[in-house]
Amino acid sequence: MKRFNTFAYMVSKETITEWFKELQDTICQQIELADTSGKFKQDLWERKEGGGGRTRILSSGTIIEKGGVNFSAVHGNLAENISKALGLPQSDFYATGVSIVMHPVNPMVPIIHMNVRYFETSDEKGNNTWWFGGGIDLTPHYVDKEDATYFHNQLKTVCDNHDPVYYPEFKKWADDYFYLKHRKETRGIGGIFFDRMNEKRGKSKEGIFQFVKDIGLTFAPLYTHFMKKNGLLAFEQKHSEWQKLRRGRYVEFNLVWDKGTKFGLDTDGRTESILMSLPPQANWEYNYQPEAGSEEEKTLSLLKKDINWV
Repeated sequence: MKRFNTFAYMVSKETITEWFKELQDTICQQIELADTSGKFKQDLWERKEGGGGRTRILSSGTIIEKGGVNFSAVHGNLAENISKALGLPQSDFYATGVSIVMHPVNPMVPIIHMNVRYFETSDEKGNNTWWFGGGIDLTPHYVDKEDATYFHNQLKTVCDNHDPVYYPEFKKWADDYFYLKHRKETRGIGGIFFDRMNEKRGKSKEGIFQFVKDIGLTFAPLYTHFMKKNGLLAFEQKHSEWQKLRRGRYVEFNLVWDKGTKFGLDTDGRTESILMSLPPQANWEYNYQPEAGSEEEKTLSLLKKDINWV
C-alpha cells in the first residue's frame, strides 16, 4: 500500500488533486485484494469544457457484483444556474474528488458510498472561494445492529480525532441528506456527510484537508472488513429478491434527490461516470409489504433518522 505524506504544506488544488489520484489507486488495490478475483477496468475520459477523469469499474467479482471508484478533476466557467444555486457570482471553477459505490453479490454485505471532494472558484474581481465536502454512508440490505455500531464507531473515532463536534453534526447531516422523502425512510443507516468546509469554521485549510484525507483512508479497511466478514455467508433466493428491492430504493434516491448527480449532469459531466453508482440490477414491486416478524420488516423498522448507533 502506498504511503501518504502527511507533513504540513501549503495546500493547493494541484496537491489535493494528486492526493485524490493516489487515494483512488490505493482503494482499488485493497478492494481487489479483498474480492480475490475481481479486477478494475479503467476508462480515461476528457471533458471538452476542461479537465477529465479516470473511471474504474469492477464487475462480476467474487464479492463485488459492480463497484466503481472514480476520480475526476474538471474546470471551466460556472454555469449561471449552478452559480445561483451555490450563491456565488459568475466565475471560473475547479472541482476534483473521488467517488465510490460498491454493490455486492451477497445480500448480507452492505452497499457503501463514499465521496471526498474539493471545489474552488475565482471571479474577474479576484475573489476566491474554496471548500471541501464529502462523506461516507452504509446501505445494508439487512440491518445488523452489530455491523451498524462497528461502522459508526469507526467514523466517530476519525471525527473525534479532529473535533468532537464533527461526528454528531455530520451524522445528523447524513441522516437528513440520505432520506427518501417520498418513502419516509432513510436510504440506509447513514454515516457522515459534510459540505462547504472552509476557514469559516475556524479551521485551517491544511487541517480540513487532513480530516478529508483521514476519511478517505478509512474507506478501504472499513469496507473490506464487511467483505471478509459477510461476503461468503449463505443466502437464499428470497434474500436476493429483497436485495433487488432495496437496490430499487437506492436508485430512487440517486436519481430523485442526490445533489451530486444533479451537479454532475448540470455541468455536462460524463454521464457514464455519474451514473456508475447505479446497481447492475434492481426491482420494483407494486405495494410490497414484508411478512410480519420477518427480517425484512425488521430492516424497514430501522431505516429511520436519528438512531444512536454508538
